Amino acid sequence: MAHYETSTLIDTLLSGNNLLLSLRGPDLDMLRPHLRALQAPSNSVLYDPGQNVQTVYFPCHRTLVSFLVSTEDGGAVEALLVGREGAVGGIVSQGHLPAFAKIAIQTGGDLLSIPVSVLDDCKLRSRAVNNLFSRYADCLVAQMFQTAACNAAHSIEQRTAKWISAAIERSGSKEVPLTQERLAAMLGVGRSYISRVIGTFKRDGTLAVRRGHLVVKNEEQLRGRACNCHEVVKQHFHIVLKGVYPEPPATENEKPGR
Repeated sequence: MAHYETSTLIDTLLSGNNLLLSLRGPDLDMLRPHLRALQAPSNSVLYDPGQNVQTVYFPCHRTLVSFLVSTEDGGAVEALLVGREGAVGGIVSQGHLPAFAKIAIQTGGDLLSIPVSVLDDCKLRSRAVNNLFSRYADCLVAQMFQTAACNAAHSIEQRTAKWISAAIERSGSKEVPLTQERLAAMLGVGRSYISRVIGTFKRDGTLAVRRGHLVVKNEEQLRGRACNCHEVVKQHFHIVLKGVYPEPPATENEKPGR
C-alpha cells in the first residue's frame, strides 16, 4: 500500500467518504490533521485475524473492503462489504481487541486512515463524533445480522444479485472487477453454481462478463432478481444515519418525465 498526502488530496478523498463527510465544521476539523491518504490494490490485506487493530480505514469513492471469515476447508466467506458509506478497523470493539476477521481490499483504490487512539480521543472531545461512530457501529451489526439471515434463507441467485447490486451502489460503477471464482468463494458456494447463475444473467441481458469483470447491463432487472436483504440494510442506514448510504443512480424508468 502506498501512502501519500497533501491537504488538497485529503479534501478530495474526504468528498469520497460519506461517513466522514457527514461531520461538519469543528468536528471534521478535529479529525482532518490526523487523516492520512493511501492507495491499496485489490486483494491487499488491512488486517489478518488476531492482528492488533491500531488504525481505522475509510474507503473512498469506488474502493470496497470485505470482512472475510475463514472456513475449515481453507476458504474465506464474506461477512460484510463496506464502501464509501463507512469505515473498517475497531469500529465495534473501538480497537481494544484483535481482529476476528480478515479485512481485505475487494476493489482497489483510495482510502483515508486515522489511528484508533486518535479517533477515540476525538470521540471523548466531541459528542457529534462519538454519536456518529456509535450509530455506524449499530449499522455494521445490523448488516452482519442480515447477512447471516440471508445466507440461511435465500437462493444463490438471489444472493449473487444482491451482492452485485450492493457493490455497484457503493462504488458508483456498473463494472465490478471480480472473477466468478472469487465471487463463489466469498458467497461460500461452488464455482459451478455461480457459473450457472451468471450464465442466466448473461442470457437475459442483466450482466455481461469481461475478463475478470462483471458488467451490469440492466440494473433494474438485477434488483428484481435479488432478495430484499440489501434494501433492509439500506433502510436501517437511512433511519440511523440518514444520507450516509450512497443512493443508486436513477434507472431509465425512474428518471423525471418517464
